[in-house]
Amino acid sequence: MRFRHRRVAAAAALATAAVVGLPACSAVLDGEESLVDADSLVVGVKADQPGLGLETENGGFEGFDVDVALYIADRLGIPGENVEFVGVTSAEREEKLLNGEVDMVVATYSITPGRKTQVTFGGPYYVAKQDVLVRAEDTDIQGVRDLDGMSVCQGAGSNSAARITEGLGIPVERVEGETYSDCIAQLRDGRVDAVSTDNLILAGFLAEDPGAFRFVNNPFTDEKYGVGLPYGDIEACEAVNKAISRMYQEGEATGMLDRWFGNTDLEMVHSVPQFEGCD
Repeated sequence: MRFRHRRVAAAAALATAAVVGLPACSAVLDGEESLVDADSLVVGVKADQPGLGLETENGGFEGFDVDVALYIADRLGIPGENVEFVGVTSAEREEKLLNGEVDMVVATYSITPGRKTQVTFGGPYYVAKQDVLVRAEDTDIQGVRDLDGMSVCQGAGSNSAARITEGLGIPVERVEGETYSDCIAQLRDGRVDAVSTDNLILAGFLAEDPGAFRFVNNPFTDEKYGVGLPYGDIEACEAVNKAISRMYQEGEATGMLDRWFGNTDLEMVHSVPQFEGCD
């Protein structure tokens, strides 16, 4: 039986804990195997983000997040042929972890206090910066404050536009696309003025069509990309953090970043990120 099928009981335990007032963490782990005991994994990744998680014509997946997931799986003793990737959108990530459809999520999944009430996060495995992508001819936009009064697209389930309106107090028209590839299509067609999200995401889209878009390259906020794990799996979280540390110390992370973003003008970080902790 695949490991993910044993996570359904954990999701049920989490729901039971919420009803009776028990600690969710102990409810999930009581009698449940950790991911460190798995011999196979189902990993949720993005399917439409070039450079990070992109579904290929043959049904496979490629990108930085995919490489990170495979490295972590290998450090957990799980060979690549036993790792199944499935596409997830930003809005689906918690749900698919909670209901046991995936064992792990590596999908530009920013660690936030709200998400930590439902998901245990390993990492971060990279700290991105939020930035802005505009059409190539829109040279008047040099920073986020130049978006005042303009329309900005974010993917469903993302907090990107809220960080502009609520975090920085800049009034923009918030437009929500199904995914970030949908936002990019709206930007290309002139339906929105800008797309704002993590600079790794934007760099991937820019690399696909550098003549159509312009990277503002004036970042704001830190986006800590975490490895989403079933709530309360502390053992897996600690193992994931050890794997991420080694990934940077051995230079593997640098190789992955250069492979996917080396042809962009993105300023990348090559040092081990400061971990959030596994409590």
